[in-house]
Amino acid sequence: MRKLYIPLVLIVLLGFSSCVDIEEHYDFQDNGSCKVVYGFDMSKAVSILMNLMTDSIRATPQFSLTKDTTLNFYDALPDSSAAKLSPEEIAMAKSSDLSVQMDLNKSIMRVNMSHVAKSAADLQYYLQHISTVSVNTPRADLLDPKNANKSSNAFSMQRFVAGQDYYIYEVTPHSFSRIIDKIKFGKFLQKTKSTMAAAKAMLIDMPYKVVMNFAHPVKKVSNPKAILSADRKKITLVTNMDDVMKDPSVMNLKVDF
Repeated sequence: MRKLYIPLVLIVLLGFSSCVDIEEHYDFQDNGSCKVVYGFDMSKAVSILMNLMTDSIRATPQFSLTKDTTLNFYDALPDSSAAKLSPEEIAMAKSSDLSVQMDLNKSIMRVNMSHVAKSAADLQYYLQHISTVSVNTPRADLLDPKNANKSSNAFSMQRFVAGQDYYIYEVTPHSFSRIIDKIKFGKFLQKTKSTMAAAKAMLIDMPYKVVMNFAHPVKKVSNPKAILSADRKKITLVTNMDDVMKDPSVMNLKVDF
């Protein structure tokens, strides 16, 4: 099975996995399908990391490596992880794509995860299960000291999608709802509190943006912070993780369309 590789230095970035700009895009089509894209931009964390490196380290081949590639998410999974998937999860993974754009010398590191759901039921299944598939992707390769002298390691989506696990979704052909499960969100904060604190200390605000496009005008949207376009076909919600930690309900969203 084909694997995606990145330099060993990005192990350090996993410690800053909460220090990302997150964007979610939903494009609802007239036929009931929806394309959903999770975008994760770690360029700020890369920039900070690069400023901490000496010129001699930055001159190594590891730091000169660039990538701009897209591959099937199922193909990117380790064989051991793929073997544990159910038939439904395999179908979901095979219908999802993973894109990586990386240029460390230019402080660029972006990851996109995209999926086209054929129906409301398909979209709800994807939103509820993609984090499970990602969390079950082992990270031992990245943390094993035996790999310290290697120039590359298997890339894991775990840290990038696992956070979605704290949402409760309900999707129908004409409505979309997600509510933060405060218990799961509390556990997520406990696991990431040190990196959240580090990000705040380095003035990284970790913006969180949701954009939803619809084929027809939206009838109702619950979140008062969500901005509805003049034609009522686009919703934009912008916040940051600091605000979400203070009041998780700022990310709750119910839309009738």
